[in-house]
Amino acid sequence: MGKSRRTIPEELLLLALDPTTGTTAQPQTLDLGLAGAQLVELSLAGRIVPEGDRIAVVLPRPTGDPTLDHALELLRRRGSPVRAAHWIGGPRLGLRQTYLAHLERCGMVTAVPGQVCGVLPTTRYQASDDCTNAAIKQRLDTAIRTGVPPDPRTAALAALAHSVGLGKHLYPGNEGRSSRSRLRDLIRYDPLGGMVAHAVMDVQNGLPSQQNRSPQGGSGTPAAAGRPGQRASGRGGAGGRVVAPRVGVR
Repeated sequence: MGKSRRTIPEELLLLALDPTTGTTAQPQTLDLGLAGAQLVELSLAGRIVPEGDRIAVVLPRPTGDPTLDHALELLRRRGSPVRAAHWIGGPRLGLRQTYLAHLERCGMVTAVPGQVCGVLPTTRYQASDDCTNAAIKQRLDTAIRTGVPPDPRTAALAALAHSVGLGKHLYPGNEGRSSRSRLRDLIRYDPLGGMVAHAVMDVQNGLPSQQNRSPQGGSGTPAAAGRPGQRASGRGGAGGRVVAPRVGVR
């Protein structure tokens, strides 16, 4: 896989970066979203395919992206299709930090060391090219504003952004309420992205994986598509119990 195109995990993390503070929004749930984004990217690369609510490896050949290839190898070692929710909720924490380091190596972000309260060391991250972040956000804005079905990558990115509760980060306040609602509705335009996004939400809410869940937004399970807004007020936590603090990445 060449680097002419940013991967969906990279774009999700760049969307979550706050340009003012250099911290990431929704740090507790972002790891789950990044794990789900890896599944979508590997599917688009032809390495895995969905089988109901499970994921099967069909081509174990490396993509050339080290973070994706690590995930692909872990999936291959399973030996049989794995449920998306079980994979996303598995003991593979630290993806946020892994991807921040990856983006730094690729020159997409710059690490800025600092201190909390003048004592504790911390690292904040600034996007190296604000135009890149603006272009990613513009794709979502265009899909929301025009109502034209987006391409699968944009639809999957929107579904994952909604699933981890980035709506209020991207479209804050009362004036962003309608945009947040339309962001949620974009989940219907990519079946795989919708399935993965629902798996992310199930893990957050402590729900068991459900077989044969329809990912088709309004035509399948609209209540499920809106779960973060209904149960977590857009915070991306489990039933609203987790509130993401805005602290530096350590």
